[in-house]
Amino acid sequence: MKYLKVIAFTHKQIELKELGRLVVCQENLTEKLQQVKAQFGIPEIFYLATCNRVEFVMTTPHKVDKDFARKFIESFNTELCDHSLSTFMDSASIYEEQEAMIHLLRTSCSLESLIVGEKEILAQLRKAYEHCKEAGLTADGLRMVMNCVVKTAKEVYTHTNISKNPISVVSLAYRKLRDLNLCATDARVLIIGAGETNRNISKYLKKHKFTNFAVFNRTLSKAAELATDLGGEAFDLEALKTYNKGFDVIITCTSAVEPIITTEIYQSLLNGETGRKTIVDLAIPNDTAPEVLEQFPVNFIEVHSLNEVAKRNLQERYQELVHAEAIIDQNIAEFCTQLKQRRIEVAMRQVPEKIKEIRNTAINSVFADEVQGLDEQSREILEKVINYMEKKYISVPMIMAKDILINEN
Repeated sequence: MKYLKVIAFTHKQIELKELGRLVVCQENLTEKLQQVKAQFGIPEIFYLATCNRVEFVMTTPHKVDKDFARKFIESFNTELCDHSLSTFMDSASIYEEQEAMIHLLRTSCSLESLIVGEKEILAQLRKAYEHCKEAGLTADGLRMVMNCVVKTAKEVYTHTNISKNPISVVSLAYRKLRDLNLCATDARVLIIGAGETNRNISKYLKKHKFTNFAVFNRTLSKAAELATDLGGEAFDLEALKTYNKGFDVIITCTSAVEPIITTEIYQSLLNGETGRKTIVDLAIPNDTAPEVLEQFPVNFIEVHSLNEVAKRNLQERYQELVHAEAIIDQNIAEFCTQLKQRRIEVAMRQVPEKIKEIRNTAINSVFADEVQGLDEQSREILEKVINYMEKKYISVPMIMAKDILINEN
């Protein structure tokens, strides 16, 4: 854990609308991470962006303070002006070593979430890590960290009631939509974005017998996949400009850094209708331009508006936090032991080669004449003895080192 560092920007210090300005377009993400990885000499890194947090998890020997973080963010997100950057840095949280590990475990268990008890964060963490792993941005250190993160979260969700009757951003958004009591099951629903959040809210809609869907996504194949599941139609994002079948509800969540639903597109989607419509916008930053809400009658549901519900949710689940914290503490202790064992394994990698070198030197150099003078049977016996000794000398140091660790703990 010595080199584990986290730079975090979350809903606790930053308004969600502002937080969206830190989100990086998925198309450029790998390239930008590779750039900062090389520029700052960071051995391993991955990036996490959800509806209420943007975080950079890394292993690096460098001291990660506010000065380092400012330079890092400035290089990673060149679109931020100096004033915005200063504001964000005032609100940044920096974690190092064991504090960084504790933060990641608390995050994976939803203890740091807007909605305590929601399970989506674990899937988002794993997906973020896997994306960076596939891009070659991570290695053995973050692999061990993520193994512990996943194990701990599963134990918390299994052995506590923190996620009993789960309340997530998605389920809260659906409840608010349902409470508006405006939508019959044949309501025309436009879904913009086919990512995890929209797939999850679609499950609620499908479960409650909604049937009329049109799915729009940057990648048409992903739109088609979700549309098939819902029995709807699939379009690419460009089709929003020409879609003329009207709508009752728009549900949107993309990784776009600029609004997708502009006044022009919204006007076009209305197709001449003038009644009040509903927009569920779970994107950070919002996919809906502010001008749309100013110029048209809209029921608007967004992540920010769920804040008060989240606070009540935290109070209801407070007792379970104690149990979750105990599980986290236990896993931190186990992880410290695993790290020591791993260091021993890495350090012992050279033992077999060194022993083989000694063996070869003994037979072919130091005792070469004596070995040559042995008969065939004696050589076979000597070979068996040396092989036996070699195996023991390889295994004994590892066993002894692990025994020492166990006794220390």
